[in-house]
Amino acid sequence: MQAVAVRDRAAGVEGMSLTEVPYPHVAENDVIVRVHAAGFTPGELTWPGTWTDRAGRDRTPSVPGHELSGVVAELGYGTTGLSVGQRVFGLADWARDGSLAEYTAVEARNLAPLPADVDHTTAAALPISGLTAWQALFDHGRLTAGQTVLVHGVAGGVGSIAAQLAREAGARVIGTGRAGDRDTAVGLGVDAFVDLQADRLEGVGEVDLVLDVIGGEVQERSAPLVRAGGTLVTIASPPEFRPRDGRAVFFVVEPDRVRLTDLVRRLRDGRLKPIVGEVRALAEAPAAFAPGRHVRGRTIIRIMDGG
Repeated sequence: MQAVAVRDRAAGVEGMSLTEVPYPHVAENDVIVRVHAAGFTPGELTWPGTWTDRAGRDRTPSVPGHELSGVVAELGYGTTGLSVGQRVFGLADWARDGSLAEYTAVEARNLAPLPADVDHTTAAALPISGLTAWQALFDHGRLTAGQTVLVHGVAGGVGSIAAQLAREAGARVIGTGRAGDRDTAVGLGVDAFVDLQADRLEGVGEVDLVLDVIGGEVQERSAPLVRAGGTLVTIASPPEFRPRDGRAVFFVVEPDRVRLTDLVRRLRDGRLKPIVGEVRALAEAPAAFAPGRHVRGRTIIRIMDGG
């Protein structure tokens, strides 16, 4: 089958190529998914799981991409709750071959049923961004109605969903980004927008929660804004800067079938809309990983039409 694979860690994006790889093995409690659309995170080529398995052994050539939407093609021994031919979406394991392939093996518990009226491209943009936003705001950030949240990268995949979820929860939302992101932020219903290149971030005042997707200087400038008892939640890296009288939390998103089902319900109700910035063919996936690209929302790789 065809897939995008990486072989040389030092080569980075230049080492990615569309190639033939073996059809995946279906283990106990796995399913094989015929992938229709896939999402990825540009930083994957720096993740240890892209290059080694859980025991630290080299597993190249490996297939990146961890979000997928498609159709169940095969069930592993003991797999329950899903059926062959069923539409599904979800997360592939971090330390196994991923979703930039025609077929991939996924633990059944990491997938949720996909309703027939949700297209695969939209569904593939939801798992990482949606689960990350929810877990950051509510599981780690403990956001409640009436509080104020500062969402960095509000026009991006995680930030745009976080803004929508926070607004629905009754929070005041301040979004940040580049000047060109302002209209997108306003369309998401933010209460205020800060251009990180031109505006004073310090002018937003105190906030109850910061969602940091950038790290570095932005994290340093954000930590003092957290009021006593508040939280800085980051997905960029373990925090270098912490609020004086609050918490700092770093986390990696976890699969959650129940929450995926809830997120897709919100999407169908019109309460949630992932932003898809680009849709590319599988052969174009390596170019989509190029460093320095700025795309509002998510880039999705379309692997198969229909379904």
